[in-house]
Amino acid sequence: MKRKAVGWALGAGLLTCISAATALAQDAPARVRGTIEKVDGRSVVIKSRTGSSNTVQLKEGAPVVAVVPGSMADIKGNTFVGITATAQPDGTIKAVEVHVFPEQMRGTGEGHYAWDLMPNSTMTNAAVSQQVKNVEGNALTLKYKDGEKTIVVPSEATIVNLMPGEAGDLKVGAKAFVPRWEKAADGTWQAAVIVVGRNGLTPPM
Repeated sequence: MKRKAVGWALGAGLLTCISAATALAQDAPARVRGTIEKVDGRSVVIKSRTGSSNTVQLKEGAPVVAVVPGSMADIKGNTFVGITATAQPDGTIKAVEVHVFPEQMRGTGEGHYAWDLMPNSTMTNAAVSQQVKNVEGNALTLKYKDGEKTIVVPSEATIVNLMPGEAGDLKVGAKAFVPRWEKAADGTWQAAVIVVGRNGLTPPM
């Protein structure tokens, strides 16, 4: 489970390549969010928010992505971010959380699509093209390959940074999130990446 810089770069590149294909896989397992109960090599048992235990098999070489606290100061022009948001009655889109990608993961999951963090939520992964401060909060205009969205980030929105993780981040009690899967040659599903919060932080995605 040891990770080296080269392995991280290759893993991040793999994420970019597989993200669209994985998102379209109709029979892929649901995303898993919860607390790590056990780690045995590439097998990780995660207790979900509903109380069920899920045994997740990590793909060989699957990167570990660590989550650490962030702020609006981390978001600049052309920063690649992911924003979970909900539509408001007035037609605006309001952010629930923002995660800032490291440069190695630019392009991961790019686009605007439905998300399952909460009812009627969406995910937008794109580069920041404009940032405007107003009464409601910071309004970020995000440009992705098929269009753009302007999303208001209120002061109460959670902002985190993603960074290369390591095997030591996978420990009992840590909060984890498995967003993507890849089907192995034997037909089983393996996690293509695992996101883990450091120092008790819960990945807000």
